[in-house]
Amino acid sequence: MPRFRYRAFGEDGSFIQQEVTYPSHELLVADLQQKGFTIVEVEELEEKKKRELNIQLPFLGGVSDRDISIFCRQLGTMINAGVNIIDAINILAEQLPNKMLSDASKQVAKMVSEGMNLSAAMNRFPKVFPELVVNLAKVGEETGNLDVALIRAAEYYEKMAMIKSKIKSASFYPIFVVVIATIIVTGILYYLVPTFAQMYESLGGELPLPTQMLVNASNALRNNLLTIIGVILLFSAVFRLLYQRSYAFRKSVHTFMLKVPKMGELVLKSSMAKFARTMATLFASGVALERAFDIAGQVTGNLVIKESVERAKKRVIEGKPMHASLEETGIFPKLVIAMVRVGEDTGRLDEMLDTIARFYEDEFDRAVEGMIKLIEPALMVFIGGVVGMILVALYLPIFKMGELIKG
Repeated sequence: MPRFRYRAFGEDGSFIQQEVTYPSHELLVADLQQKGFTIVEVEELEEKKKRELNIQLPFLGGVSDRDISIFCRQLGTMINAGVNIIDAINILAEQLPNKMLSDASKQVAKMVSEGMNLSAAMNRFPKVFPELVVNLAKVGEETGNLDVALIRAAEYYEKMAMIKSKIKSASFYPIFVVVIATIIVTGILYYLVPTFAQMYESLGGELPLPTQMLVNASNALRNNLLTIIGVILLFSAVFRLLYQRSYAFRKSVHTFMLKVPKMGELVLKSSMAKFARTMATLFASGVALERAFDIAGQVTGNLVIKESVERAKKRVIEGKPMHASLEETGIFPKLVIAMVRVGEDTGRLDEMLDTIARFYEDEFDRAVEGMIKLIEPALMVFIGGVVGMILVALYLPIFKMGELIKG
């Protein structure tokens, strides 16, 4: 008989957390509700253990948000049309372009054909099927609305894919321009400046200060090119290692990003859009409150905001209203707090969260467009200025050629 851990509020408002053995999830929920408990979460401990087994797939690669949205939408549509779930998954597995998702889907179909629930089968592949999809599928199975839950998951991941795509497009252009500019400046210093330096040296005379500084920089680059490249690669490797292994370092980077003008605004709006969209999707699907907070915190993409979500979750579990819990963190904008409060007062929290998500998605779009419009001319002016100063310093002695020849 499976074991469960439930968290709930008793009739007197006290918080209860207990592990029990019960025939099924449904019977436990029914009994708790009959006793007048307000359920926060009911978790099957055996399933959690199975997830930790973490079935490994014998290939490399990843699954994008767009891949998941396609899978969920097509599976939900076929189930709604009356196609048997096993047949639907097998049909999808043959059509999916992502090999990792396709192979995992075949194994999921096999497990379902052997009597396992879809959510439990997907739960065996945490590297392929995100926790949000698993939870929505589980709720869909319990309520008999699996097709609706999958379509809702598809809509969610379409939104997430759109946000990530905009972040990539916003960061690609400036990075590309900076890389090209670095290559051009390095080429000028490494190849062009030495040619002019030899010519000026043969003429004799003292070089102007800007030209001499340019020649010194060129000599330093040519003499220490491998060392410079090595230092850059070493710094990149150390930074990457620290970012992956050190929670404190990663958090400090995320804190810095929130404080940088314009970038911090972009990060906050992106995180608010992800948080609200995730909470709205999970709330509307009936996922337990604590689980919804856990998943929403993970998808924000910023450790500072994630910790704020975790603190808010603890306060909500203790019985504090959600809007007050979010306000205590000091990170959530007043607009979010006000709209969450309205949602709690009217009993339409999922609708308010959806409104918040749409608002911040639109705000994020405008912020990205504004940043691109700001960065493009700024980069052009900066790069043009650097190249211009190099060329002026390079040709400055020619303007004083007479003095150099006399010298």
